[in-house]
Amino acid sequence: MNKNSRVRNEELHVPGYWEEAKVELMKRDRILRKLIPQFGDLYLMGRDDPFTTLTRSIIAQQISGVSANALWESYLTVCPKSTPEQVMEMGKEKLLSSGLSKRKTDYILDLAVHFKDGKVHVDKWADMSDEEVIAELVQIRGISRWTAEMFLIFNLIRPNILPLDDNGLISGISKNYFSGEPVSRIDIREVAANWEPWRTVATWYMWRSLDSNLT
Repeated sequence: MNKNSRVRNEELHVPGYWEEAKVELMKRDRILRKLIPQFGDLYLMGRDDPFTTLTRSIIAQQISGVSANALWESYLTVCPKSTPEQVMEMGKEKLLSSGLSKRKTDYILDLAVHFKDGKVHVDKWADMSDEEVIAELVQIRGISRWTAEMFLIFNLIRPNILPLDDNGLISGISKNYFSGEPVSRIDIREVAANWEPWRTVATWYMWRSLDSNLT
């Protein structure tokens, strides 16, 4: 994320396990042994604010990373604080004016209601298992398992998340392990078995490999 982001209530931080994970992954995986050093000191930037993290994941659903970033910036022109209260204050028409689809607008408004009315247990998520958090989040409209997994990665900074439905992960594994050939869930699980318990970190490097001109 751009460090000059207009989201004022959100702090970014590096996961405490990152360096250990890099060392272990490079020992175990010949692809990551070559890939990780090419990104130097870059690392996952976790986000503090649960509402903003979930909102950003909803916005990113089913579109490319470039499109998601552009739509996020447009959303911030309407809701620069990205709080439940501000979203509800702006309302449907103003959210739509930012370029959001009707469906994503409805999802974000519903998310705001859940947060404002205390229908989600934000204060308990840190102590819940990955699957427990996912089970609670998918009860909210517009939050799929993928969205919940992005929350676990970017907000709760869980180290061992493998988002099987993530297009970036699928493309990264295809590019780096299968010479660009299509991959199945079985293929992904087999590759990722070598990444335990740092599948989040390896997934992040799969994403980064698509952002570069690496061959």
